[in-house]
Amino acid sequence: MKHAQSVTGGKKALLIPASLLLLLASSIPLRATPQADRRPHPETAPSLASGESGSPELPGPTDGGRPGSTPSNRMETTQLVRQVAIRAASQAEPVVSLDELIREALANNPQIQAARRMVDAKRFQIQPARTLPDPVIGFQTMGNLIPPTLQSGDPSSARTISITQPIPFPGKLALKGKMAAMAADAERWQYEQVRREVIAQVKTTYYQLYYVTKAIDIVKKDKDLLEKFERIAEAKYQVGEGIQQDVLKAQVEISRLLDRLTVLEERRDALVAQLNSLLYRPPEAPLGRPAEIRQAEFRYSMDQLYRMALTRFPLLKRQQREIDRHEYAVQLAKKNFYPDFEVGFRYFNRTPMPEMYELMFKAKVPLYFWRKQRPALHSAASELASARKRYDQLTALLYFQLKDRYLAATTAARLVELYGTAIVPQATLALESSVAAYQVGKVDFLTLLNNLITLLDYELKYYESLAEYQKALAELEPFVGIELTR
Repeated sequence: MKHAQSVTGGKKALLIPASLLLLLASSIPLRATPQADRRPHPETAPSLASGESGSPELPGPTDGGRPGSTPSNRMETTQLVRQVAIRAASQAEPVVSLDELIREALANNPQIQAARRMVDAKRFQIQPARTLPDPVIGFQTMGNLIPPTLQSGDPSSARTISITQPIPFPGKLALKGKMAAMAADAERWQYEQVRREVIAQVKTTYYQLYYVTKAIDIVKKDKDLLEKFERIAEAKYQVGEGIQQDVLKAQVEISRLLDRLTVLEERRDALVAQLNSLLYRPPEAPLGRPAEIRQAEFRYSMDQLYRMALTRFPLLKRQQREIDRHEYAVQLAKKNFYPDFEVGFRYFNRTPMPEMYELMFKAKVPLYFWRKQRPALHSAASELASARKRYDQLTALLYFQLKDRYLAATTAARLVELYGTAIVPQATLALESSVAAYQVGKVDFLTLLNNLITLLDYELKYYESLAEYQKALAELEPFVGIELTR
């Protein structure tokens, strides 16, 4: 058997098999130190799971075990092995884009379809509200009961045909039509709110799924790397160069990663089911792997968001239409103090006597206005005041929600930059250095293990912050009415 490197730490020398060192070297990530860009691409962001690199060589061990430049053959081996692994993983599961899911949700989501049908229903109520009440047609016979014949010689015995038409006081029908139009317009803005909320839910769920998928990849890669560390620790223990505690500690950490992996997989399945429900699919329908996302640009100030939301937030638009409808309702309540009318025509057939005709005009007098019309007016005025207060409450809540999402987005953006350009690269260098030092016996196994777990946590934090940033922008979109993410 060939041996690669002699590790001295006592009286005996441990020769680690060359194949194991090659596997270990191929698993150590060569990460790029991201440039100082506020929008690092996830593919170029440091990731132990992806293992992609585009930076100059990181410091590595020299022949004497001291920090130096990484050997070019090691870099080529690492890149080749990890690129093959990444390519194989990407081909194993189809990639689904966010645009595909949004289009499917807009076409199939039942909540959107129900809101659209409600808009149609309200629009169909406008024309009837403007139309006169239905006329009443009547037929009467006055004479003998059985058979129903006229009584000869009696001038009051006749067959009559009548028609009457109620006519509301001028202006009432127009006000009712305006109220129906405002109700339909309010429902249209409610539909727009539902549509935006569904899109935002699809986006936020997609970004959560992206983070969980990335986390699963990272945990799996680090578990494989940790298993290689365990085999090295066990090999050193068998020849007396290590202690059993190192092996047990590695096994404990592997079990912890398995525990974390189980939780992540359960969360992924739940997110897939949630997305399927938004797309009106069966819960177990396959979804695919989220595509890589870029950190979206966000250049709006809080004042700009306020101004956009005040003119574009659908719920504010809807409430304004409700205020308009209640204003028309107050005007209609005032009109109800005036009488409604009714006109009619009746034809009398009095064979063999001459035919006779009747014209009618009636007025419905609001005689008890202090008990009916006046309370109705007070009720309409109170509903109008209530609608205005609800508008104020929506405005105040809007300010809070905008501020909350704005702070979440800006904080997450700073964390993405911090983790992507400083913490993760530094943790990567620490792991690289500890691996090199451990191979020559200058650090203990616990230090190596801690550096690996620390890097894992920071990588997860990076992708979690990126997902939270995208989610915060997606949750801002229903308020401001513009697309901030894609």
